[in-house]
Amino acid sequence: MAENVRDKVIEIIAEQAVLDVEDVRMDATLDELGIDSLGLVEAIFAIEEAFDISVPFNANDPSETDFDISSVAAIVSAVEHLVAEQAE
Repeated sequence: MAENVRDKVIEIIAEQAVLDVEDVRMDATLDELGIDSLGLVEAIFAIEEAFDISVPFNANDPSETDFDISSVAAIVSAVEHLVAEQAE
């Protein structure tokens, strides 16, 4: 399942960044990919819909939540965590 989560999150991020999936590196930040705050919100909505999860509303403030948006890898990890929590 983890690979499917990773692939889908990368696909969503690539769509928001108007990039090919192959151009989205796991260590890239959203800023490096050209995703602004509106793009982040749209990506989060798409992630929530794709995985039927609820991302904390304050995800853009790392001191307020454990949903880390500092890199693509961090977002994938956070989504995997939320998906796993939901499955329990």
